[in-house]
Amino acid sequence: MAPPHRQAGRVARFAGPFPPLRGSVALGVVAMAAVAAATRWRLLLVLSAAGLGVTGAPQPPNILLLLMDDMGWGDLGVYGEPSRETPNLDRMAAEGMLFPNFYTANPLCSPSRAALLTGRLPIRSGFYTTNGHARNAYTPQEIVGGIPDSELLLPELLKEAGYTSKIVGKWHLGHRPQFHPLKHGFDEWFGSPNCHFGPYDNKARPNIPVYRDWEMVGRFYEEFPINLKTGEANLTQIYLQEALDFIKRQQAAHRPFFLHWAIDATHAPVYASRPFLGTSQRGRYGDAVREIDDSVGKILHLLRDLSIAENTFVFFTSDNGAALISAPRQGGSNGPFLCGKQTTFEGGMREPAIAWWPGHIPASQVSHQLGSIMDLFTTSLSLAGLEPPRDRAIDGLDLLPTMLQGRLTDRPVFYYRGNTLMAVTRGQYKAHFWTWTNSWEEFRAWISAPGRTCRGSPPTRRRSTPSCRWSSTWDETPGRGSPSALPAPSTWTHFARSPRLSGSTRRPWSLDSPSSMCATGRS
Repeated sequence: MAPPHRQAGRVARFAGPFPPLRGSVALGVVAMAAVAAATRWRLLLVLSAAGLGVTGAPQPPNILLLLMDDMGWGDLGVYGEPSRETPNLDRMAAEGMLFPNFYTANPLCSPSRAALLTGRLPIRSGFYTTNGHARNAYTPQEIVGGIPDSELLLPELLKEAGYTSKIVGKWHLGHRPQFHPLKHGFDEWFGSPNCHFGPYDNKARPNIPVYRDWEMVGRFYEEFPINLKTGEANLTQIYLQEALDFIKRQQAAHRPFFLHWAIDATHAPVYASRPFLGTSQRGRYGDAVREIDDSVGKILHLLRDLSIAENTFVFFTSDNGAALISAPRQGGSNGPFLCGKQTTFEGGMREPAIAWWPGHIPASQVSHQLGSIMDLFTTSLSLAGLEPPRDRAIDGLDLLPTMLQGRLTDRPVFYYRGNTLMAVTRGQYKAHFWTWTNSWEEFRAWISAPGRTCRGSPPTRRRSTPSCRWSSTWDETPGRGSPSALPAPSTWTHFARSPRLSGSTRRPWSLDSPSSMCATGRS
């Protein structure tokens, strides 16, 4: 029996169709077939669960979320990276849908990962980076916080639809026993509670462990060596093999699966295996990206070989922007956007994002839907025929209408740093409430912060601005009552986004158009 707080959050089966389709006839035909198929298997799942004797009910689609670590918006060829060293990811975009306006929920690792798996802003769960409860969960190792037990994570909810779940790579939501991934819905885990920091002296502080399920199987820099001088490590290959083996086992058992592939090769200290070292024009960071690209290609190839590609939804994104503090040798590119990781400027929050589901998502599509990493929670539940928990606020949207029908939903995007609302985007406007990124105490002491030293950033200043209760949405969101009142729209920073594409424009999105660039360089 589940604990009372989890019983209350149990999800309900959903059998209702999507609203009427809109858009071009060409897109409408494809989308209608996909939505009809999705509705059929949802209905069969409901009838089967109700014991009505339905036989041969179709299996819900497998879900594969590929979460990179500190990878920037501008790191892929399809996003305009000039060396074009990501052919597999570029092909994935050509066969699926690209999201140029996709955001994380926080510019740091732990809170963004919590947001993905809960569908909620980190401020709601208390999992943010300016308190002792959850400051990165494991960085430094003395911090003992983690994901609260009251939170319902995606793998736990997917069990309602019969999914087997595995996380490969970085967990980063707590390292004490009560925060273990297998305590929060995952059936399998191979990876580490944190990133591959170190090496440590194993006296005052041990090296970070690597686990297989409940068993510690070694430590970074010991059983899992990383050569800081050369950048050589086989971790990406190990993580790749874990993914391939899991997919094969679940396919053989005819079970739907959820695979959360959360690797960390692009987080400093950057690493790659020997065959990839020295092969990129971008140095060691490019070597790591090339190996990731190769690994994604092998995963997609396996799905095709096993004839389950059309029954597997794959989404590729990153936890936050590239870490410019370790660039250029060990940091990526945020394209035309200002700043990077640790800041709530666009470079820290806007992420590469690609959706792939052959036979369902039309190829070579670009959606200018404002998307969020939290949407992956709600979308995954929808794919499984489930509704989100009703006992709590869920911030993620279901992106299936966007991906299958080409629909656009008006929504705000909130930029939090710790528990402070830093900025909001809605439509074509972004309001910056603050342009610093450290604590109140450090701000008052004028201690330097990423937002203050980042090249091209606007000056830090405190000033009162006219209050404008622009819509009821502002009043209902976390962060109301933050130090700065909502400024009048005339003070907002305008930035140009690429024009929305009609159904007749089936071509990969390109950075060549000036309209796709950040107009002011300050967003």
